[in-house]
Amino acid sequence: MGSFNAYEDEKRAEAYARLEYPGTYYLAYRDIPKILTEFVNGNKALDFGCGTGRSSRFLKKLNFDTIGIDISQEMLKLAREFDPDGDYRFTENGDFSALKDNKFDVVLSAFTFDNIPTMEHKVNLFSKIGALLNKNGKIVSIVSSPQIYLHEWESFSTKDYPENKNAKSGDIVKIINTSINDSRPVEDIVWPHESYLDVYQQAGLEVEAIFKPLAKESEPYDWVNETKINPWVIYVLKNIE
Repeated sequence: MGSFNAYEDEKRAEAYARLEYPGTYYLAYRDIPKILTEFVNGNKALDFGCGTGRSSRFLKKLNFDTIGIDISQEMLKLAREFDPDGDYRFTENGDFSALKDNKFDVVLSAFTFDNIPTMEHKVNLFSKIGALLNKNGKIVSIVSSPQIYLHEWESFSTKDYPENKNAKSGDIVKIINTSINDSRPVEDIVWPHESYLDVYQQAGLEVEAIFKPLAKESEPYDWVNETKINPWVIYVLKNIE
């Protein structure tokens, strides 16, 4: 079973194209500039699963020379419309042959692995991503905490899906993004911390740092559970030497 693309339709692509960093999403990106400054040397970046280019544009604003890749033609079309000067490339699932001559200082993966099923497929992709790094290169992987599928949030709702609480690693869970004009639920793959550690080890990667961002009361959002439960986990990874 390969990855399934939850966003390969025009309505959903249009909805996500206008999404930047509202509410709960803000916590996923808030600390990334500091993380990149601390752990990354150089400015050659790959945005793996770039979608409509949100993370690619984010990296570019931080002065990274960025290539965005995705398996969705609809998403890439919109990325190019929003950022005509950007470098956005279509890739078949798991085929990075067109990037083989690149050696990146950092590969950012923002939420991409939330939609990729099976241990085997995740390990395969992380192994291939690791091969794209230069000697000191890092992977920064932002993934959904399993807790995000069990609570209410400023930007998400799961109250209609109580069955999420019974989901085990690798099961499908549903969540509604309330920040976009598309009320259809997204189907993600729940993958807890222990399972990610197994993936990284099998892929020949070492965890250098882990961040679990919590919100602050002083931030200008109507936080629901974000101040006490982390919706995201950010892993900084490197190749095992």
